[in-house]
Amino acid sequence: MIQQQDELLEPHLDKLGASNKQVFGHPAALFVLFFTEMWERFSYYGMRALLTVFLISEITKGGWGWSNAEAMSLYGWYTSLVYATPLIGGMIADKLTGFKKAILIGALLMTLGHASMALEGFDANFFYIGLGLMILGNGMFKPNISSMVGQLYPDKSSKKDAGYTIFYMGINAGAFLGSLLCGYLGEKIGWHYGFGLAGVFMFFGMLQFYFGQKIFGVIGDKPKTKEELAAKKQTLDEEEVVPKNVVRDRLFVVAVLMIASIFFFLAFEQAGGSLSIFAKDFTQRVLEGSTATTFKWVDAILTIFPIVVVTYVLLSLAKKLFKEYPLTIIFTLISFASIAVLGLWKVQREFTSLETEVTVSWFQILNAFFIVMFASAFSKLWEKVWNPSGPIKFALGLFLVGFSFVVVAYGAMDIPAGAAAGAVRVSMIWLVLAYFFQTMGELCLSPVGLSYVSKLSPKKLLGLIFGFWFLASAISNKIAGVMGGMIDSISEKYSLSTFFMIIAIMPMVVALILVLMNPMLKKKMHGIN
Repeated sequence: MIQQQDELLEPHLDKLGASNKQVFGHPAALFVLFFTEMWERFSYYGMRALLTVFLISEITKGGWGWSNAEAMSLYGWYTSLVYATPLIGGMIADKLTGFKKAILIGALLMTLGHASMALEGFDANFFYIGLGLMILGNGMFKPNISSMVGQLYPDKSSKKDAGYTIFYMGINAGAFLGSLLCGYLGEKIGWHYGFGLAGVFMFFGMLQFYFGQKIFGVIGDKPKTKEELAAKKQTLDEEEVVPKNVVRDRLFVVAVLMIASIFFFLAFEQAGGSLSIFAKDFTQRVLEGSTATTFKWVDAILTIFPIVVVTYVLLSLAKKLFKEYPLTIIFTLISFASIAVLGLWKVQREFTSLETEVTVSWFQILNAFFIVMFASAFSKLWEKVWNPSGPIKFALGLFLVGFSFVVVAYGAMDIPAGAAAGAVRVSMIWLVLAYFFQTMGELCLSPVGLSYVSKLSPKKLLGLIFGFWFLASAISNKIAGVMGGMIDSISEKYSLSTFFMIIAIMPMVVALILVLMNPMLKKKMHGIN
């Protein structure tokens, strides 16, 4: 079966005029998208790692001195709008610009947004302008690059889920490096350095995509004349023979998975909110003696190893594409060499520092690090060992993210109700374990969700439906912000442990519901597995 799918991949790419060169058994074009998305996620997660901490930090430390509730309100609005605008961006790409141009417009807007945020020290309005540009840019970028990944594979290819998982590794390589370096610069050197650094690499991502566009063939092209649209539809004509009741049933499954994803992400997105507050106010981050030395070595490995892994992927891509797309490879090499230099500088600076204080943003690199470490293992698991239905994968993801908050709740049991910030500090191990289980849950749900939206949706509405997928994330992010803003009131009246248990219960209940619905949902997918 897998061999048959492999044989279908090259003719599929030829039909679309895309490069049929392969890297690690997948289209080389996938890895161009991999690096473009990596730099976009670098910019987003680099800024997200700083946002809440910057807002609640004392004015004397360069922050704005906001309350937890105020910071969580802005955080919730920002992250929800970031995921709401892809609905509009998907429609614009479908009807007007095409995926490629939409991605370039989005990348430019986000680059300008980061440049504006870097000027927040001169005028606070630059900060808000930057957030607005980031929101608009993400709306044009996010749904359209995900749509292009799906179109690289035949719908029934067993490699499609694996391809999305590899793409998701690129997402999280960027998230890791952005949280690590932007967070470090922001907290240790100056907030505007962290905000500005993210924009530099978004610019590099835009350039490497711009010079590599031909590798995609007609995938992502702007709709033109009726004749050209008719020719394009003929290359993707599977949709024409699908009966209307099958389309309806498949969209019902997409809708159920979207609703389930809301309960996953309302817990998962506490990372930039209530978990950051927990890390800042109640986690022991000042280390001494052998513990400090151990942390420095662990941090060095966490910094260097992912850089080595992604460098290997980049060099493998360069071997295949350098002759045809030299500028794409050159800009990617320059940007990644810069990242390597920054990473080594950070490691050297920490080893020569007399005090070891773990930054709040450091904990957010754990999710991305675990993704980079385990994404390929999950890819092989789904491809060769155990490949359950989408609803079961979703249920497993929901259970694991819920369990991660059970872990944090257990770690917070010794913090009394109403405890002031810094009055009690618990071990870092609870947050490390929580991010591990969240990551395992994310690998079960998020890349699989992208793949199922691509496989189950009508081609002519693909950008729009990806927009709805991200709209569900917008809803969950707003709910996450509202719930995170309740951390003070609930922990004062009950306890911090109770607050985290409330978050844990909701996704675990939805996981059980999905298991019960699985037979019916499998039937409504009509052969899409």
